[in-house]
Amino acid sequence: MEEIKISKIIRSKRKSIALVLTHDAALVIRAPLKTPVDYLENLVNKKRDWIRTKLQEIQSKPKPKAKEFVNGESFFYLGKSYRLEIVDSVGVDIELKDNLLLSLEKVPYARDVVIKWYKSVAEKNIKERCEWYSRLTGYKPLSIKITVAQKRWGSSGPKGTVNFSWRLIMAPMEIIDYVIVHELVHLEQRDHSRLFWDKVKSILPDFKKRQKWLKDNERVLNI
Repeated sequence: MEEIKISKIIRSKRKSIALVLTHDAALVIRAPLKTPVDYLENLVNKKRDWIRTKLQEIQSKPKPKAKEFVNGESFFYLGKSYRLEIVDSVGVDIELKDNLLLSLEKVPYARDVVIKWYKSVAEKNIKERCEWYSRLTGYKPLSIKITVAQKRWGSSGPKGTVNFSWRLIMAPMEIIDYVIVHELVHLEQRDHSRLFWDKVKSILPDFKKRQKWLKDNERVLNI
């Protein structure tokens, strides 16, 4: 029987162990700082049937086609699909109107231009939304950063920082809100205990619905 490989172990001051299967079928373990590797390997062995079932579910989902950056190709922004339209000039490299307009001269660098645009709108929209929820809930991060993370939608640091992947800006606002609330609550409650989820639910009563949407659709939120 094929061995289950651990892709990455992330240690922190958390109190519990979490087995995380990413959208590209990698097994990531989040564990307390001093957890022995052999303990984690034994845990994976005990959970191997569950892990294999989840891996099969992930691998059975069709992989999204790689972007070609051609006319008519769709790109998500805040949950809505926009068609890429290559035009002679829009005065800037890229601009969102009824379609996503890309200057013809930037086509050779289209991927970099589109990612730069996503990062800029994420910087504005996600930060504003995080600040709004911070005021609402009283959870106050010391800093809010937009990152290039590929494996995580959001994270919170032990020093009070919260981080969000620029890819999150492709999701609907209610999904962005869920990730923001999740990370803000982690500033006070570092684990994923019942208390943590109760705090999330007190802010977003339908968080499970949002959580499921993200899990079901995360593969398409990329370029």
